[in-house]
Amino acid sequence: MPSTDRVEVSLESNLQSVDQAEEMAREFAREAGFGEEDEHRIALAVREAMVNAVIHGNKYDPCKRALVRLELENHKLVVVVTDQGLGFDVASVPDPLAEENLLKQTGRGIFLIRSFMDEVQITRLSPTGTEVRMIKYPSVMDGKEESL
Repeated sequence: MPSTDRVEVSLESNLQSVDQAEEMAREFAREAGFGEEDEHRIALAVREAMVNAVIHGNKYDPCKRALVRLELENHKLVVVVTDQGLGFDVASVPDPLAEENLLKQTGRGIFLIRSFMDEVQITRLSPTGTEVRMIKYPSVMDGKEESL
């Protein structure tokens, strides 16, 4: 069990913050009792959400911050990443599996987040920003739930 059930940090809009958020998520998941595979999935989902927040949302603006919150809530891990950008319509994001997008270097972040986490909600905030809320439930291994 982590030393606290909730961690929240405000990070700068740079790639070092992406690394920091990823490592923070990995450590929180490990301390919460998630297995190695789930730790990896959680960390990668947070990394993708932070990349989107820093690059696409805040556009590396040093005056804008990305907020990361991790918390244990009713035996599940809830992660929220919020940026201060202009927001976007998630329905307008091209399908990364469409033939015309398969060879593109970008555009897979939301797809990966949805693949790695059990629930994902993306909300355009008013007047600015986007919030990505992700939930991961403990895996069932050999008929037993991992302890949270």
